[in-house]
Amino acid sequence: MALYNFKKIMVVPTSKDFIDITLSKTQRKTPTVVHKHYQIHRIRHFYMRKVKFTQQNYHDRLTQILADFPKLDDIHPFYADLMNVLYDKDHYKLALGQINIAKNLIDNVAKDYCRLMKYGDSLYRCKQLKRAALGRMCTILKRQKQSLEYLEQVRQHLSRLPTIDPNTRTLLLCGYPNVGKSSFINKVTRADVEVQPYAFTTKSLFVGHMDYKYLRWQVVDTPGILDRPLEDRNTIEMQAITALAHLRSAVLYITDPSEQCGYSLGQQMELFQSIRPLFSSKPLLVVANKCDVRKISELPEESQKLYADLEADGIPVIESSTLTEEGVMQVKTEACDRLLAFRVDNKMKGKKVHDVLNRLHLAVPAKRDDKERPAFIPEGASVRRKAMEVDQAAPKRKTERDLELELGDDYILDLQKYWDLMNVEERQDKVPEIWEGHNIADYIDPEIMKRLEDLEKEEDLKEKAGEYDSDSESEDEEMKEIRQLAGQIREKRKLKILESREKEIMGPRMPRTAKKVERKTIEKEMSGLGLDMTDKDESHYADKARRSRSVVAAKKRKRDASEVATSRTRSQSASRPPRDKSGMRDGKMVKKAKTMMKKSQGPMSRDGRKGESDRHIFSLRPKHLLAGKRKSGSTSRR
Repeated sequence: MALYNFKKIMVVPTSKDFIDITLSKTQRKTPTVVHKHYQIHRIRHFYMRKVKFTQQNYHDRLTQILADFPKLDDIHPFYADLMNVLYDKDHYKLALGQINIAKNLIDNVAKDYCRLMKYGDSLYRCKQLKRAALGRMCTILKRQKQSLEYLEQVRQHLSRLPTIDPNTRTLLLCGYPNVGKSSFINKVTRADVEVQPYAFTTKSLFVGHMDYKYLRWQVVDTPGILDRPLEDRNTIEMQAITALAHLRSAVLYITDPSEQCGYSLGQQMELFQSIRPLFSSKPLLVVANKCDVRKISELPEESQKLYADLEADGIPVIESSTLTEEGVMQVKTEACDRLLAFRVDNKMKGKKVHDVLNRLHLAVPAKRDDKERPAFIPEGASVRRKAMEVDQAAPKRKTERDLELELGDDYILDLQKYWDLMNVEERQDKVPEIWEGHNIADYIDPEIMKRLEDLEKEEDLKEKAGEYDSDSESEDEEMKEIRQLAGQIREKRKLKILESREKEIMGPRMPRTAKKVERKTIEKEMSGLGLDMTDKDESHYADKARRSRSVVAAKKRKRDASEVATSRTRSQSASRPPRDKSGMRDGKMVKKAKTMMKKSQGPMSRDGRKGESDRHIFSLRPKHLLAGKRKSGSTSRR
C-alpha cells in the first residue's frame, strides 16, 4: 500500500540563503590560512579543496530537493492529476528541470576550474581562479531564484494536503454546492469540516476516518461541482473531478430535493448524467438529503419520476437528513456493504484467485470396501466424559465473589478459613506478635486472669473495710493550702514572664499620644502613694519644668555636635536607623551590602552609556577564521 507523506519534504531556501549557507560552511569547514612561501602544490591543493567543497555542498542540497519532490510519472495517477490541477504540471516539471540543470552546471564549473588550477603558477593566480569559480557558482544559483521560490510554495501547499490513500476502502461524496456533503462527513467521522449556508464553503478535499466491520475506512469530502464543460471548470471543481476519476471508491451522489441549495432537482440530475462516465466500474448510491424539509413522496410527479428512473437503472436511492440524523447510518451501511462486495467480486475475477485455488488441494480417501468401521472411543475417555457430565450436573461451590454479591455490605473477607491445619479449631487463633525478636506470647503469664480476679476481690474487701475512707474536713484544709500555694506560684510565674519581656524590649515603650491629666488628679495620686504635696506651689513646678527643658536642650545640642549630621540622617527621626543601615547586623555586613550594590550597578551603567556608534570587538583574532586546521599530531584536544 503506497502512502505519500509530503510533510517530510525539506524546506527549500531562497537563492540568497542558499549562497550564504554554502559559503559560510566552506569558510568554517576548510583551512583558512595559506602563505606565498608555501610550495606551489600545497597552494593549489588549498584552493582546489575550497572549490570542490563548495561544489559538493551545492550538489548535495540540490540533489536533496530533487529527491524529495515527487515525480509525476512515479506517483499514483490521483496525486499526479491533483498536482497538475493545483500547481500546473508543466511549470512544476520546468522548475525541477532547471534545478537539475543548475546542479550539472555547478559540477562542470568546479571541474573546469580545478583543471585550470592545476597549472596555477602563483598564490595570486590560484586565488583568483578560486574566486572566479565560487562567483560563477553563485551566479548560476542566483538565476534559480524564481524556481526555488515556486518550489517552496509548492512544498508548503503539499504539506497541507490531506493524506489520502488511493488504494484503501473509500467513500467519496460529490454533488452540487451546499447540498449537505460536509454535514454528512461530520456525522459519520470525526472530521470537523466547516459548514456554512452558502455555496463553495469547501474549497479543497477533506478526509475523515471511521470504522465499519472492524475495518478502517476513509471518507473524502469534495468541493461542489457545477454542470458546465470541463474546460470551464475552475481549480476547486477540478479537485473533485480528479478524485472521482482516480480513486477506487463507493460514490455517494448527494442531492437536495428541497432545492434549498439554489439549484433545481432537474439541474442536479443533469449534472449526475454528465459526470456519470466517471462512476463507471464503481459502486454508486444516490442520497436524497434534507428529508426533514421535504421528502420524495411530497415532490411533484416529475421530480418523483427522476428518482424512480434511477432506481429502475439499479441505482439505490436513500432518504436522509444530517440535521435529525435520520437515514445517515443506513446510507453509511449500504455504501460500505456495496463497496466490500464490489472489491470481493473484483478479486474473484482476477488471476490471483485462480493461482491461490490451484495451490489448494483437499485429499479425500477412497473406500476400500463396503464394511462399516465406526469410530473407536477408548474406555478411559468414555469414563472421563461421564465423570465430567456428573460434575457439571452437581451444584457448584460458592466462590468468594458469589458470597460478596449475596451478602452485600455484610460480607467480610476471611482469609483464614481456607488454612490447611492439623487442628481445624486453630484456624481463628491470633498469629503470635513478635517484638524485638521475641514472641510476646512466651512472656504472658497463663494465670494472669486468675490473679487479676483475686486482686479485684481483695480491693473490694479493702473498700468494704473502710481502708480508703478519709476525713473530709482535713482534706478540705489540705486542698485550700495547696490551692493557695498554686496561686502564688502562678503569680510569680507571670511576673517572671513580664520581666523577661521588658528585657527583650530594650527600654520602655512610650505611647504615641499622651493623655492630658489635671494637676489635682496627679496630687491626689501622689499623696495616695505617700508623697507630701502640700508645700509645693505653681512657681516651684514652673521653675522645675524650665530647668528640665533646658537640660534636655543642652543634651540635644551636645548630641548634635558629637554626631556627623548628614542630609539624610537630619531628616529622619532619632529612634530610626539610617535606611542604608537598617536590617544590618554589623559594620561587616554593611560593607558587604555596599560591595554587592556596586557590582550589580556596573553592567547597568555600562549599558546606559553605550551609544549607537559604540562597537566592542570581543576577539580581535577569531580562531575559526585565522587559525588553520591542525595536521595529524600527538595531541587531540580539538
